[in-house]
Amino acid sequence: MSEHFDAIVIGMGPGGEVAASRLLAADRRVAVIEQELIGGECAYWACIPSKTLLRPTEARAEATHTAGLERPALNWPQVRDYRDYMIRHLDDSAQADGYRKQGATVIKGTARLTGPGHVDVDGRQLTAEHIILATGSEATRPPIEGLETVPVWTNREATTLTDIPQRALIIGGSAVAAELGQFLARMGTQVTVVQRGPLLLGREEPRLGEIAAEHLAADGIDIRLNTQARAARRDGTDTVVELDDNTTVRTDVIVLGAGRTPRTRGLGLENAGVQTGSRGELAVDAHGRLTDGLWALGDVTGVAMFTHVAKYQARIVTDAILGTPRPADYTAVPRVIFTEPEIAAVGLTTEQARHQEIDTATTELALADAIARPWTYQKDPSGTLGLIADRNRRTLIGAWAIAPQAGEWIHTAALAIRHRLPLEALTESIAQFPTYNEAYAQAAERLTRDLTR
Repeated sequence: MSEHFDAIVIGMGPGGEVAASRLLAADRRVAVIEQELIGGECAYWACIPSKTLLRPTEARAEATHTAGLERPALNWPQVRDYRDYMIRHLDDSAQADGYRKQGATVIKGTARLTGPGHVDVDGRQLTAEHIILATGSEATRPPIEGLETVPVWTNREATTLTDIPQRALIIGGSAVAAELGQFLARMGTQVTVVQRGPLLLGREEPRLGEIAAEHLAADGIDIRLNTQARAARRDGTDTVVELDDNTTVRTDVIVLGAGRTPRTRGLGLENAGVQTGSRGELAVDAHGRLTDGLWALGDVTGVAMFTHVAKYQARIVTDAILGTPRPADYTAVPRVIFTEPEIAAVGLTTEQARHQEIDTATTELALADAIARPWTYQKDPSGTLGLIADRNRRTLIGAWAIAPQAGEWIHTAALAIRHRLPLEALTESIAQFPTYNEAYAQAAERLTRDLTR
């Protein structure tokens, strides 16, 4: 006998949670299935623990840059204990009980599609009019010879670490390298970053990668660009990593930060007539639909692997299921790296704009030369804001910043880009004094002067 539901949500990370909660609030009969922990990667092994770990080293650095303050001590056991509290000691029982109280059927197990509208969970048969796949992603394991023979951390081991390693080698030059690299370096680890491309943050504006590298190097991080790890082996208690420039690095652990792969293995997609894309992603339509009654959201779609995108897609999918469909619009998705200072970007890069044949105008503003807030915030202020505009439409199409709290005030640019506001909307806005947000008016004024020449 099978159990029937209005909707089944497979995977209860942030996107799955939003979808389930919205459907339950609409009085739908919902089953939620999770093979690990309700809350997913973000709550236990990614966003929450990493930002919790980063905050003490950030606050310590901020104190160093603040007039009249002494450098505070770091207490690793206390940091670790608070991290464990924030990830609920890897216990999701309260979350499971919460969904049961909302009326959901909570099933812990491995789900597999057995046909349209049919799901098997470890032998338990379920059917539903709508099935939502929200199974997330996993760390990509690069093809390095001998990798399986040496100590390796994905984000999971790195964010739940109990002891600080003496040495760490990080593969990749994106957010994981920047955040975990800075955290470990400031905790006393000798950090080496191996990046196969010519810049860190290779998908962002090149200038942003250059400035980020300067900050990380100031923390003592050894950054190896245009380099790849070729092989790894044990030598006594050391891990020896051979690089393709014929050098070697001795380390205690290798940290994988070379991207993520959609988690679709074993889902039984073939039984629902669904195939994955070239990167393993599930290609959905503008409403998150794969086929009739089958939907996908979050990292598994490969659209943009961010928690905030998964939550947005959950709203798109559930609106379609509940009869108020609207297409997804991925214009101006913010991208933030929570280093100190924070790194933030939104919209297009100049390279992406070129591929779209957009004639651009750009400007870069040194914040300490333009506004007062950096000087009230720290005694040796730094920070940069970059803007990218469409010359013909006179609208903002991209922005990036590396400065204190940039992840908070990048949303002014996100709003302007998403709603295609003219540059004059930024130049004529009245920002609170003194704030970092004031920088937009000055940077936009530079752009408008350039456009009128």
